[in-house]
Amino acid sequence: MGAAVMLYPTAIGSEPTAPDLDTQGHWRRAMQGHAASNILPVVASNRIGREQGRTCALTFYGGSFITDHTGALLAEADRESETVLTATLDLEANRLFRAGWGLLRDRRPDLYGPLLTLDGGRQADRRGSP
Repeated sequence: MGAAVMLYPTAIGSEPTAPDLDTQGHWRRAMQGHAASNILPVVASNRIGREQGRTCALTFYGGSFITDHTGALLAEADRESETVLTATLDLEANRLFRAGWGLLRDRRPDLYGPLLTLDGGRQADRRGSP
């Protein structure tokens, strides 16, 4: 729909039921994959610090970053510091690259209906019947 950059504000951190489970790398690779799949730069900001609840605590990963349109890292923050990241993006070059990339041209959104259901089944027709 004309987006030139994907902005992804998050508050990703440790799992309250598994505080030693560190999924920061997985989170980052997933966001880099979004950049590559959509051929758009991603700016992902993530919270830092620790929040203590009544029954559990959550430690936020930090690690904000900026990718180019292929998912390559252009700038990244550490896990603990408040940081301002910047990167220079050539949005016109990105647009031209995206226009020539068959991955987007050959998508079949008419087949996406099952993705919009809770169980992956057939999408209901306009009258509400399956």
